[in-house]
Amino acid sequence: MTTKTQELKLDIERIGAVSAILTQPDQPRACYVLAHGAGADMRHAFMEKVAAGLADRGIATFRFNFHYMEEKKGRPDQPAVAHAAVRAAVAEAARLCLGVLLVAGGKSFGGRMTSQAQSKAPLPGVKGLAFLGFPLHAAKKPSSERAEHLAGIAIPMLFLQGTRDELADLGHLKPVITSLGAKARLHEVEGGDHSFAVLKKSGRTNEEALTEVLDTLAAWIDQIA
Repeated sequence: MTTKTQELKLDIERIGAVSAILTQPDQPRACYVLAHGAGADMRHAFMEKVAAGLADRGIATFRFNFHYMEEKKGRPDQPAVAHAAVRAAVAEAARLCLGVLLVAGGKSFGGRMTSQAQSKAPLPGVKGLAFLGFPLHAAKKPSSERAEHLAGIAIPMLFLQGTRDELADLGHLKPVITSLGAKARLHEVEGGDHSFAVLKKSGRTNEEALTEVLDTLAAWIDQIA
């Protein structure tokens, strides 16, 4: 399968332009708008691996930088600014992948900003949200307040979570997902941390754990299609 990568600029209304990358296999059956985490940009190795792995599975990805990351500022954008970036990315992905199933979400902070944007006003054309490690709370401070907005989302949601994720205590996350009903699904990556890395004693590699994540994500996308 041939994969094409395009380096792009994404214009965010009243905020400015940021870098973006479209990774697109031949005749993709879906496009995933993939937002980065708080501490690393769209070119981080994790993001690259996800984009490449999904392309191998026939799914395009549209990555982009949040404005603070583009400007190399240390503090993440205010939610309204991050939400605007998500909306611009969704609109551009829909334009570039015309007629293709559209899902959105991302890694940690990026996934949460996407869900917040969706809860405030549905992202046009987006049929589902997928979270690669939803950051339910700060490390060692279990709570579920960051998930309150999820109740306002009507489309399907997939939570891919490592069982060692210090930002998502499963004792708090599982009741949240149960409360969301049939629209939400949790997939636990045994032994995975916030980035799905596993311990050597687990008997498998980080690559094998990421393969599980990508296979699960691709299968879920096919289900909502």
